[in-house]
Amino acid sequence: MTPVSDYDPRVVDLYDEDNPDGPDHDFYRRLAASERADAVVDLGCGTGLLTVTLAVGGRRVVGVDPSASMLAFARRRDGAEAVQWVHGDSGAIPARVFDLALMTGNVAQHIDDGAWTRTLRDVRDRLRAGAVLAFETRNPRVREWESWATAGCHDRETSRGRVSVWMTVDAVDERRVRFTAYTDFGEGGGPHTETQTLVFRSRHEVESDLRVAGFEVEAVHGDWTGRPLRPDDRLMIFVARAR
Repeated sequence: MTPVSDYDPRVVDLYDEDNPDGPDHDFYRRLAASERADAVVDLGCGTGLLTVTLAVGGRRVVGVDPSASMLAFARRRDGAEAVQWVHGDSGAIPARVFDLALMTGNVAQHIDDGAWTRTLRDVRDRLRAGAVLAFETRNPRVREWESWATAGCHDRETSRGRVSVWMTVDAVDERRVRFTAYTDFGEGGGPHTETQTLVFRSRHEVESDLRVAGFEVEAVHGDWTGRPLRPDDRLMIFVARAR
């Protein structure tokens, strides 16, 4: 999960505009309510947009992220004082027992193979028996990265003014996709380039990894309404229960 270099503050400032509160957050909030979760850890919490909304009714919420610039933004938002913010990866999750662990915003794809097994085990170690881990990841069968490569350049208005964005994509193999995102912040802002690699794990692989880490897969949804996964769904939303 740790970026090669931390996110540019200009990119962080626009993160919530590109990733607003929506049906994905509603899904996770409903899950927290249905599980009657008193203690929640949001691993890869980013700017904390969802995280702060989970801290209601006396619920204890911890937001963990390896990006110092993301956490700095999170700590400034309304409601941030109700959350414990932790800088680090899964190894930094506080040593307490949680009822629910979340990895939202396709965080799972940012965790490389070397750290993936450890991450699942770290999370399991912090959950009580019967607690839930939930996260989403893009379905590799849809090959979404192919549309990223052909999207071209587009301009948009933002809180930082007009910016131009485009992307190049290299499929390293059928599971790992490296992309470079380019952002031109225009006059006075200048260009920004960021390269990341995402892991596209199959449903079978994720389910197997969860079982090995001490979870039973309870459901795999295909959208935020909670219906079962279909082969051509863009997202795979996993809900797994700790044994």
